[in-house]
Amino acid sequence: MRKIINDPVHGFITIDDPMIFKIIAHPYYQRLRRIKQMALAYLVYPGAVHTRLHHSLGAYHLMHLALQELKQKGIDMSPEEEQASKVAILLHDIGHGPFSHALEHTLVDVHHEHLSLRIMQKLNDEFEGKLDMALSIFQDQYPKKFLHQLVSSQLDVDRLDYLARDSFFTGVSEGVIGYDRIIKMLTVSGNELAVEEKGIYSIEKFLIARRLMYWQVYLHKTVLSSELMLVNILKRAKALAQSGETLFATPALSWFLQRDIPSDQFDLDPNNLDQFLLLDDNDVVASVKVWASHPDPILSDLCRRLNERRLFKVHYTAVEENIDLDAIKKKLCTHFNLAEADLPYYFTQDSASNMAYSAGDEKIKIAYKNGRIREISEIEDTLISAGLLVPVKKHYICYPAI
Repeated sequence: MRKIINDPVHGFITIDDPMIFKIIAHPYYQRLRRIKQMALAYLVYPGAVHTRLHHSLGAYHLMHLALQELKQKGIDMSPEEEQASKVAILLHDIGHGPFSHALEHTLVDVHHEHLSLRIMQKLNDEFEGKLDMALSIFQDQYPKKFLHQLVSSQLDVDRLDYLARDSFFTGVSEGVIGYDRIIKMLTVSGNELAVEEKGIYSIEKFLIARRLMYWQVYLHKTVLSSELMLVNILKRAKALAQSGETLFATPALSWFLQRDIPSDQFDLDPNNLDQFLLLDDNDVVASVKVWASHPDPILSDLCRRLNERRLFKVHYTAVEENIDLDAIKKKLCTHFNLAEADLPYYFTQDSASNMAYSAGDEKIKIAYKNGRIREISEIEDTLISAGLLVPVKKHYICYPAI
């Protein structure tokens, strides 16, 4: 069996493994077609309508290229390990729910990686244990650590694809990276993933691109505002549903609106995962459209604003800035006739942060020709050692303009 998929970012992607094709054809995987990769970013960048399925196929393709490169450099790898690594990256995001990170911990208070693991285990039962090695790699339990690092680390094929893909579909050129050169520079040292010395500048460009994409795209003020509004819509709908109000919703969405399921109890009822696997963006989009006519003034107002792109304003606040928050809150309560308990639907005070590189978490290692291995932040004359890629945290307030 050989299937060709035409991808706008990477060109032709070849699927030549019958088991992997069966996974792609499975309803659990096809659900990813109905979940946008970048949630509500299309309200700022109209082209950003690509899906989790697009991304996972792209990451699968880059995994194939990376494994081929490592094999050519003499890294020992069996056909079973290749297949398992491809399955692990193909399914790494299968646990994402509607609107991905935007609604994580809102509808379902469980991290998407835990849900991915549970869905992979469920698929493994269907495939009669053929995903055992993929699960071991996904959970970082396999002896060859570099295989897990290709799936999840600070330099994994997941990040290489989403930066290239999100940059392509948004048109934000700051996110363009030389992922093909980075893959060519990959090697393995001491059972861990490393980058050849001559690839260090490509890694610096990759880290810079990731930092710029976070502030220009993922944490863009309007994207942030729209996602906060959607979170508040679901919170309001959940509060109404649990107080006995009748709300339009699909059966799967109703399941989670009517229940508060603590994260440590999610796995106790298998129906929770079954209902989650029926959820996608369409459940939420249709509901928000209908709720715009709901008699509850807060729910209907928030839904109309989101549908019509009349979004709240986000104002980043400097430490020295003198803002009378009490006055803003009072105006909002008066203007929208809000009880104090309902103010959080219209006013948020929080912070957004981004760390381009963390020296303490799955370090990026550089391999020198003399056999020496150094962590990238220890190397002189790099942007990291010079302190140019420090963590950034921005405080903000979000509320509708009056």
